[in-house]
Amino acid sequence: MPANQPVTACVIIIGNEVLSGRTTDANLAYLGKGLNDLGIRLMEARIVRDDEDAIVDAVDACRGAFDYVFTTGGIGPTHDDITAACIAKAFGVRLERNAEAMALLARQYTPEEFNEARRKMADIPEGATLLENPVSKAPGFRIGNVFVLPGVPIIMRAMFEGFRHRLVGGEPWLSRSVVAFTTEGSVASGLAAVQEKHPRVEIGSYPFLRSGRLGVNLVLRAPDRAALDAATDAVKSLITDMGVEAIEETEVPAC
Repeated sequence: MPANQPVTACVIIIGNEVLSGRTTDANLAYLGKGLNDLGIRLMEARIVRDDEDAIVDAVDACRGAFDYVFTTGGIGPTHDDITAACIAKAFGVRLERNAEAMALLARQYTPEEFNEARRKMADIPEGATLLENPVSKAPGFRIGNVFVLPGVPIIMRAMFEGFRHRLVGGEPWLSRSVVAFTTEGSVASGLAAVQEKHPRVEIGSYPFLRSGRLGVNLVLRAPDRAALDAATDAVKSLITDMGVEAIEETEVPAC
């Protein structure tokens, strides 16, 4: 990567069950935090239906726009698990029954259990590298800058932890949060002025209602601690000059 150029990522969540609301995605926040800890900025997330054209289009668009792409879902044994085939089509390669994946799965099941549906989980795009699955053994894979992971959170997390050390990131982004019991409208113009003076820091405003009191959480993010500290001080001064207490929350890594 060029100096000071951010390393970026996108997550593609695949599955009709997420779009229908029957399943709540639990992977995005985990990947966002894990990637940020590595200095990789999660810039975009997409939820895509179980449809070949939709998956291929999303993968094609994202792999050219971001340094890393992570897909979750659609690599199981059922008829609607079509992600592997779609990834192969997006890269213009054959989908093949991978010998290494077959050996892993054969050790997991008895001969009677190892039916064609389970063998389907060994169908991997030609040229892809397997990603170890320490939970259920059915592997994910990497091809190019695309990492293909399952949707089951406990398995996805275990697999991500197994290869995260191989990801190359940049500077991790830091975050600070200032809470004030006031309204967004009251701080809007002053906050815009602070943002203009501190262009290297991202400043977001998030209103809330706690115990019947309106408030706003002002979140600041930047890779440079000095720039972040200066912008935070400016935000706190903005709040206190209004006669409102500025309450700073514990600093956490930005997602």
